[in-house]
Amino acid sequence: MKKLHFPEPFVHKHEPLRNINEIIDEKLTFAQSIADRVAKIVGSWKFIIIQSSILAFWAVLNIVAWTRHWDPYPFILMNLFLSLQAAYTAPVIMMSQNRLAARDRIEAHQDFLVNQKAEEEVRAILTHLAAQDQALAIIHQMLDNLVVSPDVAGELENHHDKNGAD
Repeated sequence: MKKLHFPEPFVHKHEPLRNINEIIDEKLTFAQSIADRVAKIVGSWKFIIIQSSILAFWAVLNIVAWTRHWDPYPFILMNLFLSLQAAYTAPVIMMSQNRLAARDRIEAHQDFLVNQKAEEEVRAILTHLAAQDQALAIIHQMLDNLVVSPDVAGELENHHDKNGAD
């Protein structure tokens, strides 16, 4: 009788998977939390609507004749304020985005490690399935080659007839 061979059981040779938040374990500094808050506020519709309303109100007050014009058309003072806002807002938003980009790189590396481990496990499963296919083929061939003597065949038929009638 031919002996069946199977590969060794799969052994996990890698560290267990960890939560990405445990790996990063972010403790935001005061400046980082301010940068994130500014980016969150400036990147919202609420900010756009409020700023647009203020700019429209500013322009109307400086165009209508019933008030004293502190910034007549072409609104040089308003442009100065907007330039200052842009000069400080852009770098703060970039700080927040740089920190998030660093986190994204760590997450991408963690995803790569997970995919690498999954590929290793899938290969092990495929190796085991191939060995099982080969073993089943050998067993099937052994069953096909099994020769039953006429005496044994008669006994099997008698046994089948007795059990089938019950």
